[in-house]
Amino acid sequence: MNKQELIKLVDQGSLAESPPQFDIGDTVDVHSKILEGEKERIQIFTGTVIARAGFGMNETFTVRRIVAGEGVERKFPINSPRIDQVVVKRSSVVRRAKLYFLRDRIGKAVRLKERRRS
Repeated sequence: MNKQELIKLVDQGSLAESPPQFDIGDTVDVHSKILEGEKERIQIFTGTVIARAGFGMNETFTVRRIVAGEGVERKFPINSPRIDQVVVKRSSVVRRAKLYFLRDRIGKAVRLKERRRS
């Protein structure tokens, strides 16, 4: 057994059973578990998915939102046990794999065209 097969075998045990289904450009609610002392609560981060990167255990996605006129981005691992759920609120039509151009835009220019599902 070579090194890559061994890594793949170890990763299989840690992968999420049903990873969240969403695309680049979707507006999502990410429900993440936060530990505060003894208590555990769920914090919701709402924003637009601007990137997905990696594969397997190392796959992450980046969510961006505007808070008080300032852009805030947060990266989440897809297979993390800290992620409770990812709820897709809205899908958008995009033609790129990474939406980094949204970082330069402000106001109404940040909006993406909504994808209609039949």
